[in-house]
This record gives sequence, structure tokens and C-alpha cells, in this order.
Amino acid sequence: MSVTNSPATAFPQARTCPYRPPAAYPELAARGPLARVRLYDGREVWAVTGHAEARALLTDPRISSDRQNPSFPAIVPRAEAQGERELPLIGVDDPRHARQRRMLIPAFGLKRIAAMRPWIQRTVDGLLDAMLAAGPGADLVSAYALPVPSMAICYLLGVPYADHDFFEGTSRELIGARGPEEARAARDKFVGYFHGLIEEKERRLATAGGSGGGLLDELVATSLADGRLDRDELVMIALLLLVAGHETTSNMISLGAYTLLEHPDQLAALRAEPGLMAGAVEELLRLLSIADGLPRVALEDIEFHGVTIRAGDGLLFPASVVNRDASVYEDPDTLDVRRSARHHVSFGFGVHQCLGQNLARAELEIALTSLFARIPTLRLAVAPDEVPVKPAGTLQGLFALPVTW
Repeated sequence: MSVTNSPATAFPQARTCPYRPPAAYPELAARGPLARVRLYDGREVWAVTGHAEARALLTDPRISSDRQNPSFPAIVPRAEAQGERELPLIGVDDPRHARQRRMLIPAFGLKRIAAMRPWIQRTVDGLLDAMLAAGPGADLVSAYALPVPSMAICYLLGVPYADHDFFEGTSRELIGARGPEEARAARDKFVGYFHGLIEEKERRLATAGGSGGGLLDELVATSLADGRLDRDELVMIALLLLVAGHETTSNMISLGAYTLLEHPDQLAALRAEPGLMAGAVEELLRLLSIADGLPRVALEDIEFHGVTIRAGDGLLFPASVVNRDASVYEDPDTLDVRRSARHHVSFGFGVHQCLGQNLARAELEIALTSLFARIPTLRLAVAPDEVPVKPAGTLQGLFALPVTW
């Protein structure tokens, strides 16, 4: 493989269609499994666009997730603040990453999430009851897509859902920050909140002799008490899990619903065969690729497909391109709810693969199945191109989704 002399493509770019990558991205794939892209500050980094190549590099120990590395690429200006505090799990390498992940795996394992499914179903049913009682007509984001995962991650972590206005608003500030100062201010709001919440859980444990039953309570009673976690580390773990646990899945629920409404033949297939939904969730994850542009940095020189990736080079893994590799997926730009799409990289790949993927899958399957079963006449209340789409540099998704029935 050789890298062409074509000018580096600006990255990230805005989508013109909510469920398709920006128009310039397919050209990256045409230039080979590695191509040069240009970030907002003029820095050029490698975009890894081939499916096999992405999976190979994401499991290469010479590729680092350490966001405190001075050479780690900042995709957008707000990311300039990312090295000021250690970001657990997704921003550290082994053995630190493995130690943190071992403490959390049981809470996100298949058995724990299977036990949560009846609770998720009751939550979904209650939100649909309220939406139907208030309708016809709703913003599907605020009435449904956001509260489903917000309530679920609060339940799992042991965070009071009564505080959801604070953390949902602060999450928007953090993810939508225009620069490092705004990102820092939002992050510090969360840090203060979680320090207070953890101190409250410690007091409850000391006086009542038992925990509140959430994951944070368990970590306070075990890993914090015995020194395996320090307070700042636990605070940042809580911040990461809360923000990631509701922002990503809420975008997938709303954008998944929009995409199915725009593909009535595929929605009809799901209604005719509800058992297809689990596979359809994987296909939506592949097609939508909402977390686009996974960053990494090379720790040493790597000879890869005839190219030398130098130590200190930044790498990006644009999932919206990797997940449409025609050598892996036939007719990759088409939504096919009968497709076997399990090998997508929407949750990442390798040791840093998303810890919460089992919870996300359960929420998506239950939320989308119930939505279309309970409201069979659901339709957009505005023209498709009037639905407000989030800009480049954030998680892909919709600001609002006006629907009626």
C-alpha cells in the first residue's frame, strides 16, 4: 500500500444526512486503509479506514490511549483540556486500564444487565404511557430517548435521578464546549458534584452500615475503602460512566428511530418479525456510527502496510468509514435489518472496547421495540431535513426529533 499525495482531508466534518457520513469521508476509504487528515489546529494525523487494519492497530500495544501523552491528538478545541486530569478506562493504558476495568466488569456483565431488563422495560413503558397521555405529538429526544438511558445509568450507578437536570445540562456543556475553558468548567462542575455524592455515600455507609445498592456504593465500600481506588480516580470513573452511559445511548435511540422511520420497508420487516430487533440494533450501530473518530497515539515507529507510522503520530479511527468497508459488508451504505453486523467497531475493539455495550444493547432493543409496538402510526412531525442534527466534533445525533401519531 502507498499513501497518495492528495491534500489531507479536514476532520471532523458535519453530516448532511443524519445517518450517512460526511460526503468527503468515502474518499478517505478510496485512498487506502490509511490516509492523512487535518485537524482544526492544522496538525495532520493518520485516519485508519480499513476494517481489518483498524482492528489490527486497535489491538497493537504500540498504539496508546493515554490522553495525557503530549502527542495525543485533540480532534476539537475542547479536547485540549483532556490531558489535565487522568481519564480512567478510555484514557489510560494497561496495566492501569486493566486494574480499573476489573473492578467494573461485574456491574456491566451479561448476567447483571439481563437482571436489569425487566426494570428497563418498566421504565420504557412508563415513559411511553406519559408520552401517549400528553400527545399526540412529542419531542422524542426529551420525552423518551434521553430519559431511558439517563434513568438506567442512574439506577446502575446509584446516582439520584432527581439530579438529572444538572447532569444532563452539564453533559451538554461538556460535549458541546467550544474550547478548553468551557470544557474545563463543565468537567469541574461534575468533579464537585461527585466528590459530594461520594462523601455522602461514605457517611451513609459509616452510619447505616450498608450501601445504597448502586455501583458507586459498592466501589465506596470496597475499592475506595481498601485503597485500590483513590477518591479522585473514583470521581473521574463516575463522571465518565454517567456521561457516556446516557449521551451515547440517547443519541442512538433517537437517531435509530429517525433512521427506521426513513426506511419504512425495514421498519415493516421488524414489525412483521420482532425477533429481528437484536440484529437490527447491531446494524443500526454499524450504519450510524455515532462515536466517530476514536483517537490514539503511536508510542514507537510502526511499519504498517508499507507506511511508517512514527512515534508520536496521532491516529484516528473513523467508525463511519471503517463500518462501511465493502470488503466486509456487502452494499455497506444500505440499512439491512437482516444483516449480520456483529463485527462493527462502533464500540471500539480490543481491550478498550466499550464497557457498557451490554447495557446499551439492552436499552436500544427494548426502547425501539416498545416504541414502534406501542405507537404503530408514529411518524415525523416535520420534513426530514428540518430535524436538527448535531454538528461535527460531538457525538452524532439529533438535538430534537418532533414526532406525531
